[in-house]
Amino acid sequence: MSTERPDNDVTGPRRRRPPLAVASVAAAVLLAGGGGAYWASTASSEGDKADSGTAAKKSAPLLALDAPADGPGGTSSASDSPPAGIAPGEPDPGGPPVIYRAAGELPDGPDEAAVHQAKGTVASADVARLAKALGVPGSPRTEGTSWVVGDGDGPGALLKVAKQAPGTWTFARTTPSQPCEPGKMCANGVTEPGDPVSETAAKAAAAPVLKAAGQDDAALNAGQLMGDVRVVNADPKIDGLPTYGWSTGVQVGPDGKVTGGSGHLKALEKGAAYPAVGADEALKQLNEASRGKGDGGRDIGGCATPVPLEGEPKPPADPQCVPSNGKRAPVTQTVEDAVFGLALNHVDGRQTLVPSWLFTVRQAPGGPENTVTQVAVDPKFIEQPEPPTTPSGERKVTSYGADGRTLEVTFWGGVCSTYTASAQESAGQVRITVTEKPQEGKKACIMIAKELTRTVTLEKPLGDRTVIDAASGGAVPRG
Repeated sequence: MSTERPDNDVTGPRRRRPPLAVASVAAAVLLAGGGGAYWASTASSEGDKADSGTAAKKSAPLLALDAPADGPGGTSSASDSPPAGIAPGEPDPGGPPVIYRAAGELPDGPDEAAVHQAKGTVASADVARLAKALGVPGSPRTEGTSWVVGDGDGPGALLKVAKQAPGTWTFARTTPSQPCEPGKMCANGVTEPGDPVSETAAKAAAAPVLKAAGQDDAALNAGQLMGDVRVVNADPKIDGLPTYGWSTGVQVGPDGKVTGGSGHLKALEKGAAYPAVGADEALKQLNEASRGKGDGGRDIGGCATPVPLEGEPKPPADPQCVPSNGKRAPVTQTVEDAVFGLALNHVDGRQTLVPSWLFTVRQAPGGPENTVTQVAVDPKFIEQPEPPTTPSGERKVTSYGADGRTLEVTFWGGVCSTYTASAQESAGQVRITVTEKPQEGKKACIMIAKELTRTVTLEKPLGDRTVIDAASGGAVPRG
């Protein structure tokens, strides 16, 4: 008699190994790179685990995770402001579903872990300390909702730090290390391309900056190159756990000087602790969410494949083929390692590091490694959001602009309707609703869509709150 193994099972005897802690590749606001390695183990009795869970249940409020716009539920992107495209390790929302299978035993992890969140505002003194480490002259000044040091209108160096937590900062240096020759273009601090500095030299150049940003004890990886610029990526260890999505990136030019960077300046504060699930259960949840995107692995047909010659094996199906029913067969990726850590998510619109499993996955032997994250909080302690709906008469907001209490939202609408915008505010987000009302007497209307804007006056300045589109339930990008 045989039974079907779960997706996270593997053939062979099962042997529980101690939990691993290996920091994985992460991305900063505008940089991407690798991390370092950590090793840790946890051990507790069943009685301790039960007592721990009871204590957490009494003190921890339900965790109001914001639903991701795309990808499997519970996964997080590599940064708080991901660029257009797909984050490393994140399944393509337009591609086939992905099923993850473990290559070996997975660790149990700790009984519980706390969330961490940046709160409050960034002090001028903290900005001045970072500016000094970067070699930017001048004192911090206010420009809108940011601290600014330096000159961004011409050659020079510019540091910009958001006043509201988490104090996202960006730095760029445009001053050439020596005068440009007439007719020759200068960029990124050098007059002509050179050889990248060594990893050791890059880390040494980045060290004062990382210390000023509170990341001097972070795991460093200097293997990334952008032309002749070497990038040092720093992944902090918080509360003894590796992190994903909270990197600081420092660019070092061939002359050994820091030419750019980004990160977060506001320190994280420890929040409520929640009971945690093991890697096996987290992987099961990840696969269940991924299956919801596709057909669950059934024979969907509808894709032509070459007819093999007699005696030859049947060629594999084209993974890019989309059958007539619009569904694609799942793609299998191998989980080679599992790490318990903290991954970036949004809780009530605020950037929060949430206890998560960081799975190192590989689609094919010898192929590149990626990281996929799954929230490790026991589902009983996660507030289940209502599925987003699009009521008749609501329009999807495509972008926004903000100036203090004034919020200007952009959307697509028709020429024969009137539109109004309203806002529902909370501590971490502003939920925008754009309502359409057809004009009376317009029985026939030309079908022309145009980009429209409407202005909403908020009760308080937007600050670091996330703008949410009520029609789709997703975060709205700043235009």
